[in-house]
Amino acid sequence: MVAVDVEPASAPVLVRVDPELMVQVLVNLMLNGIEAMSAGGRLVVWLTVHAPDVWIGVRDSGPGVPEGVRAKIFRPFFTTKHQGTGLGLSISRQIVERHGGHLTLEDTPGGGATFIVVLPLTEVEHGGPQS
Repeated sequence: MVAVDVEPASAPVLVRVDPELMVQVLVNLMLNGIEAMSAGGRLVVWLTVHAPDVWIGVRDSGPGVPEGVRAKIFRPFFTTKHQGTGLGLSISRQIVERHGGHLTLEDTPGGGATFIVVLPLTEVEHGGPQS
């Protein structure tokens, strides 16, 4: 069984995204994390502001991503799964980049992997970025 925790930002944030595409990115990252934890574990989805950006993280407690795989993980058609196209992370990265952001992979202390979607904060009416 996989437990899922959500850690929202302490205050509302505003980003300009296509909601359907961003849901596609986040669902892909969450499903990858769940699939990586075949024996169960914990998936944490979090959001925090690092002005001028918003960071959305998906962290799993699986085995992590081996060093030899990390350099290839966002390449189209690259997969470590028996079934899969190897397009999910590549497409997710493209979607995030089309929104002016970037998608990164980081090690999770104690094991697992953390994918971070970094998106620019949207300017609010008073002229400054929301924080």
